[in-house]
Amino acid sequence: MSTQIFITLPVADLPRALAFYTTLGYSLAPQFTGDGTACIVISEHIHVMLGTHAKFREFSPKDVCDTSKALQVLHSLTCESRAQVDDLVGKAVAAGGTTIEEPQDYGFMYHHGFVDLDGHCWGLNHMTTNPST
Repeated sequence: MSTQIFITLPVADLPRALAFYTTLGYSLAPQFTGDGTACIVISEHIHVMLGTHAKFREFSPKDVCDTSKALQVLHSLTCESRAQVDDLVGKAVAAGGTTIEEPQDYGFMYHHGFVDLDGHCWGLNHMTTNPST
């Protein structure tokens, strides 16, 4: 059985958030996009559901995290190369995102990341070894 992950993120401005993620090269899944939501395809198995704060509250009894004060989760993705890591960070910054640190080279892993327009942090890693083996 193939497992997929759908990460649901609250966003202040859905069209702006959608433009940000499509600028990174990710596509829209129209079949999962509707009133107050948009589904971004990261890969065959990873999707990001962007939802307005009002829509997000329909799925969560808790308050939306104030990302200017707290980080609830760090999303991390693997990339095929160091160049892809740097390219995605560059696109994110050009689209209005920010970085929170300088790139790190740990020998077995190259890491950098970005913060999207709503304060959600994304770590990007290129690994020379597979962590699942």
